[in-house]
Amino acid sequence: MMQETGVENPVRFTGIRLSKPATVAAGIPAVISSVKHILAEMNAFRGMKALLELNQKDGFDCPGCAWPDPDDDRSPIGEYCENGAKAVAEEATTKRLLPDFFAANSVASLGLLTDYEIGKMGRIAQPMYLAPDATHYTPVSWQDAFGKIADHLHALSSPHEAVFYTSGRTSNEAAFLYQLMVREYGTNNLPDCSNMCHESSGVALGEAVGIGKGSVTLEDFYEAEVIMILGQNPGTNHPRMLTALQKAKAGGATIISVNPLPETGLISFLNPQTVKGMLQIKSDLTDIFLQVKINGDMALLKAILLLLLEEEDKHPGTVFDQAFIGEKTSGYTDYITHLRQHDFARLAAASGVAPELIRKAAHALLHKRKIIACWAMGLTQHKNAVDTIREIVNLLLLKGSIGKPGAGTCPVRGHSNVQGDRTMGIYEKPAARLLNKIEATYGFRPPQEHGYDVVAAIQAMHRGDAKVFIAMGGNFLSATPDTLFTAQALRNCRLTVHVSTKLNRSHIVHGREALILPCLGRSDKDLQQGVTQFVTCENSMGVVQMSKGNLDPVSPHLKSEPAIVCELAQALFGEQSRVPWKTYTQHYDLIRDAIEKVIPGFEQYNDRVRHPGGFYLPNCSRNGQFDTPDSKAGFNIAPVTETLLQPGEYMMMTIRSHDQFNTTIYGLDDRYRGVHHERRVIFMNAGDVAAAGFRPGDIVDLYNYHGSTERVAKGFIIVSYNIPEKCTATYFPETNVLVPVNSVADKSNTPTSKLVIIRIKPSDIKK
Repeated sequence: MMQETGVENPVRFTGIRLSKPATVAAGIPAVISSVKHILAEMNAFRGMKALLELNQKDGFDCPGCAWPDPDDDRSPIGEYCENGAKAVAEEATTKRLLPDFFAANSVASLGLLTDYEIGKMGRIAQPMYLAPDATHYTPVSWQDAFGKIADHLHALSSPHEAVFYTSGRTSNEAAFLYQLMVREYGTNNLPDCSNMCHESSGVALGEAVGIGKGSVTLEDFYEAEVIMILGQNPGTNHPRMLTALQKAKAGGATIISVNPLPETGLISFLNPQTVKGMLQIKSDLTDIFLQVKINGDMALLKAILLLLLEEEDKHPGTVFDQAFIGEKTSGYTDYITHLRQHDFARLAAASGVAPELIRKAAHALLHKRKIIACWAMGLTQHKNAVDTIREIVNLLLLKGSIGKPGAGTCPVRGHSNVQGDRTMGIYEKPAARLLNKIEATYGFRPPQEHGYDVVAAIQAMHRGDAKVFIAMGGNFLSATPDTLFTAQALRNCRLTVHVSTKLNRSHIVHGREALILPCLGRSDKDLQQGVTQFVTCENSMGVVQMSKGNLDPVSPHLKSEPAIVCELAQALFGEQSRVPWKTYTQHYDLIRDAIEKVIPGFEQYNDRVRHPGGFYLPNCSRNGQFDTPDSKAGFNIAPVTETLLQPGEYMMMTIRSHDQFNTTIYGLDDRYRGVHHERRVIFMNAGDVAAAGFRPGDIVDLYNYHGSTERVAKGFIIVSYNIPEKCTATYFPETNVLVPVNSVADKSNTPTSKLVIIRIKPSDIKK
């Protein structure tokens, strides 16, 4: 099978070097790495100016992860982590892509570069247009760009033939305007990156407790007795969480980590902002490490709960919180009947964890009530993801560990405002309340039928049912599953549009016509009518805070995302709109006034968000109330499912390296796992390597045959690693080509990127 030009990262080995996996995270190496990345992209003055304002109460929100900032005083040394500094370096770079760059580089030639090479080119400095059958992007005015988009949207036979994607970096203001424009246009086709990451969390929590968000605050970590971390690697993906875990440990908390890979950031931590950290005195974090098989989490949770039930039977009322269960929950009796039907030995075997370790974890939970459960995509991207997350909720309900200090649910979101975008109405299945509020406020009736999520949007474009694709941020092609299938879907479109800060692969795999609209980043000053503006974001724990950039933009031709939406809407609707689009660009306070009228929880928005640190949104489960039909939190009954492998088959999960965030690749090192200068690797169990007749360092090709379709990712170096038998791990986006578009989580429709069945064959590619 030939690789289509531009679709995937080309196979280009860069000289792999292996070392022992690190035993401690952060410390001086993190400081050095941060400085190197900043200085590689800008001068020291610009870099320090950005970092000193990053995540401060009057500064700008990190364009990376959504981990919350402290409510109290923030570190004057720097309220950011290594990967936050890398994110700022990427965004605030002074490298620019001017018209002569696009004149000198055809789309085809750009497609021969890796994602890393593409991302390092610099900021897009002006709108660019790719005409039908053209080989090069050329400059286009903003007015003409908006006119082309409006013409294409008007030419569709139905608004449902357009897809409007949103990245989690988009601000509350831009997201609100975007969904408003799309609904005035006439569709709910609003897929977003949440569809690919924490959709399973939202569905599970919505069913169980009535709100699709976590219930804890950062302060709860400092009171917790036990913190369970499942399917998450905070040392790379949410490094500032390590500080919270360190503080929790100092307060006496026990940390239980559940993951197929031992992750350095959960083992121990050198906090570079403390004297001990600077003196290389580490803080041990994980007390109990439960190394599950890929998707062994459900079996593990049931095994722990079965042990707790045995103790509750012996000493009634001492293990389970019967008062909480009786007052606040439903389905307890049926759930306990279901749990009794299981056998501990079989559950332990299905989980892959030694029985004595499971007993140790159960003992740690036995008489504790202040329990926090954290999870991320290691749980959400499985077919049974919703049921597994509900099993976590089952545990918390049995212990009475929701709605009290030091306890609750904590889905750790990825991109910095992915939760806020959903709050603002970026959702293909909008609630009737939202649609009614829009109608009452603006006088038009929004569409009522559900729209496309990410997977449905890809399939619709592939069929030809969707003909225009517009993305508010993100790198859609590299983020999505089944890369060749998704690429063809995009190429089937009449027009693809990307609102972006930097060049990415989605600009190279395009529709018949394509536009790149360059926008301001979080770190950029935003002036409207000569007045400096700020936007707002919502973090993982429901805090809404302001974000105000402080750097001069690298080009005078950049527009803010709110301005782009408003000007596009004016081109699209003309004088027929009932929404005051032109007014909203005058001052963002006017947008926030509109949000206050439509979105619950934003009363006195402009006043409260100006309070240092922002404000918390209402959260029923945090208060021990459950917005379900019977006003009770529900237990869930679900089976344990095991993956049956045929001879020669393995389970593969996609993961991030330490040098990336989502699809943005900062560098080629994964120093915590001991892999340097290379990304095309597959982590394998040493016994599996030998049994298959391979050796570490061999180059192999990876195959998936889901749905009788052959998918192949060529050229990966075998790295022997501490991972369970028949389990493997690879970096995304390089292996997204293997993730079937039609293999999705039940109920949430999230691609199953954490469990892909593969075969491994020798490659004819040489280093």
